[in-house]
Amino acid sequence: MEWLDQALFGFYPYVALAVLALGSVLRFDREQYTWRTGSSQLLRRRQLVLGSILFHVGVLMIFAGHFVGLLTPIAVWDALGVSHGAKQMLAIVAGGVAGVLCLAGGLLLLHRRLFDPRIRATSSFGDVAILVLLLAQLSLGLGTIPISLQHRDGTEMIKFMYWAQSIFTFQPGAADYVTEAHWVFKAHLTLGLTILLVFPFTRLVHMLSAPIWYLNRRGWQIVRSKNLAAGRSTR
Repeated sequence: MEWLDQALFGFYPYVALAVLALGSVLRFDREQYTWRTGSSQLLRRRQLVLGSILFHVGVLMIFAGHFVGLLTPIAVWDALGVSHGAKQMLAIVAGGVAGVLCLAGGLLLLHRRLFDPRIRATSSFGDVAILVLLLAQLSLGLGTIPISLQHRDGTEMIKFMYWAQSIFTFQPGAADYVTEAHWVFKAHLTLGLTILLVFPFTRLVHMLSAPIWYLNRRGWQIVRSKNLAAGRSTR
């Protein structure tokens, strides 16, 4: 089914990235009051803290690993003396640890959102759906580890590096690199692109907000005068 591979891995990535970019800009411009996480931190706080820490630490590790691992030119790794096999094992170990942390945190957050009546009552369909999508994506990612262990020379990893770099540099024939990949890898790529597609319409947009202006913000302290308070109490 070559046409399906071309559609999913040659055309779909550009659709997903275009919607991600334009949708995020439009939402920030038109609906800034919805640009938030919709926190329910006052309810089941302990479970939220543990789940949130595990989930976010895992996500940051996974994002950094995918970004650096897929988009760093192979020539750079070669110049650094990192073999394809070593990079493959690093991705398996680091990605496996990050995936387990993230999956454990995500399951805690999903359990909290589904089985606490008060939190469930304030949760939207999108809140639950995006968590389910992320957990499915994590499961697929962890499912690629046994397959990757069968290619410890890094040959499979190189294919995905070429694919990702071809997409971002607008090179033709990008889909050809992953045509022969295992279906688990293809499902992982497809679901990952779908998450990017729906990203602007979910609470995930808060990932794009970094309140760095707080670092330079002047501090304020409200002081209540004792004399003024005493004068008011005698009236």
